[in-house]
Amino acid sequence: MRLEDLDFQTSYADLGGDFSTAVSAEPAGEPRLAAFNPEAAALLGLDPAEASRPEFIELVAGARLLRGMRPVASVYAGHQFGHPVPRLGDGRALILGDRAGWELQLKGSGRTPYSRMGDGRAVLRSCVREYLCSEAMHGLGIPTTRALAVVTSTDRVRREEIETRAVLARMAPTHVRFGTFEYFWFRHHAEPEILRERVGRLADYVIDRFYPELRGPDRYFAWLREVCERTGRLLAQWQAVGFNHGVMNTDNFSVLGLTIDYGPFGFLEEFDPGYICNHSDTEGRYAFGEQPRVGLWNLNVLGNAVSCLMSDAEVGEALHAYEPAFQAELSRLLRAKLGLRESADPALFAGLFGRLRDTRVDYTEFFRDLATVGDWSPALASKYATFTEWLTDYRARLESEGQTWTSAARTAAMNAVNPKYILRNYLAQAAIDRATGGDFGEIEKLHRILSRPFDDQPENAAYAGASPAWGRQLEISCSS
Repeated sequence: MRLEDLDFQTSYADLGGDFSTAVSAEPAGEPRLAAFNPEAAALLGLDPAEASRPEFIELVAGARLLRGMRPVASVYAGHQFGHPVPRLGDGRALILGDRAGWELQLKGSGRTPYSRMGDGRAVLRSCVREYLCSEAMHGLGIPTTRALAVVTSTDRVRREEIETRAVLARMAPTHVRFGTFEYFWFRHHAEPEILRERVGRLADYVIDRFYPELRGPDRYFAWLREVCERTGRLLAQWQAVGFNHGVMNTDNFSVLGLTIDYGPFGFLEEFDPGYICNHSDTEGRYAFGEQPRVGLWNLNVLGNAVSCLMSDAEVGEALHAYEPAFQAELSRLLRAKLGLRESADPALFAGLFGRLRDTRVDYTEFFRDLATVGDWSPALASKYATFTEWLTDYRARLESEGQTWTSAARTAAMNAVNPKYILRNYLAQAAIDRATGGDFGEIEKLHRILSRPFDDQPENAAYAGASPAWGRQLEISCSS
C-alpha cells in the first residue's frame, strides 16, 4: 500500500490518560533517510518503494502523521540496576498507532512529560546500533522488536560530546513492559481497589490482544505463568548465542518475551561469564553470566506488581515456571549447538564451558569450527590443542548416537544453529563512523549479512572473524 492508504488504530492510546499522555513530536531538522528495512515495511503492508518519498522521511522524522495516528508517550516505572524508580515513561519515544498487529513507535522524537529533564532526542550511533541489532536478533531467530527505518538530521545533540541527532522507527506487537505494571503498584499500592482496576485493565488489554487463548476465569495466573516461561526461553536463547543485553532493568523487559531496548549490548567474543558490555555497569549486575538470575529477579518484581489479581500461591506457582523453561530451552539449544540428537550431557557441557572459560577462544568461531572437527586443518588443530581431551569425549558421545566424526549431516545441522556472523561491536562502530560522514552503505551491507547469519557468505568472510584489538577496547555506555 501507499502511505495514504495505510490506516492505523490507537489501541494503546484508547486505554486513556492513566496509561499515556498525548504528545506531539519535535521534528528532526532536514531529515535524511539513513536506513530502511523492507521486511519490516511489509509487516505493515507498506510498499517498500514508498521509502523513497519525502512523506515517508517526514513520518519517521516526526513531521507527519498518517491516517488514524494519535501519538502518545506511555508512562511506566521500573527497577534500574536494582533500585526502584516509581515514574519513568517514554522520555524520548512516541507510540504512533498500530496496524496489522504491529505498534509503530518513534524513538528520539523529542521531549515528553517523562523526559526527566532530558532532551528527548536520540543520537545516530544509538539508532544505528538498535536498528542493526534488532534485525540481527531476528535473523538469529530470537524474539525481538523490529526496526523499520532511521533518519538522520542536521540537529546536534550533546551527550559525552556533540553528536548527530537521529530518529528510529521501531515496531513490536506492543511495547508494554514489566515496568508498566510496576507504575500502578508504586502509585496505588495503598489504594487496593484502584490498583486492581488499573492493573486489571492493563492485563486484560495485554491478554485480549496478545494472549487470547488464555481468556477465562484464571487468565491472570495463566498469563503470568506464560510470561515467565517466555522470559525463561528468551534468556536461554541469549545465553546460547552469547548475547549480553547490558541494561536488564525491569522497564526494559517485554511482557511478550521480546528482546527490547537495545543500548549497551554486546556479543561474547572470548567466553567469559563475567563479561560486562555496559561501561556504566560498574558492579557487574548485568554481566553475561548473571542474566538468567536477573531474569527471575525481574519476574519476581512483575509478580509483585500484579499480585492484586491473584493469590500469593498462584504468583509463586507462576514464577516457578521460569527455571524449568529456561533449563529445558538451554539444554535443547546446547544439544543442537553440539550436533547431539539425544538427551543433554551435563558433564560434556560443563567440561566444554570450563575449557572455553580457561582458554578464552572466540565463542562464535569455536562452535562454527566444531562443526567441521573431522576435517580440521593443522592450523585449527593447533588452535584448539588444549581441547584434545574434551574432543575425545565429544567424539565418543557422537559415536554413541551412531554419528560419525566426519558426518556432513552433522556439520549442516550445526551450521544451521551456530551463526557465522554476529553483530560485533567493532562492526557496528565502523557503520556508525561511516554514517556520521554521510555514507549509509555500510548499514545496509551489515543488515544484509546479519539477516543470514548461518550462511557461509564467502564474499563477506571478512565480517566473520574476531574483532581487531581496537574493537575489543570499545566502551559502550547507557548513553548509547
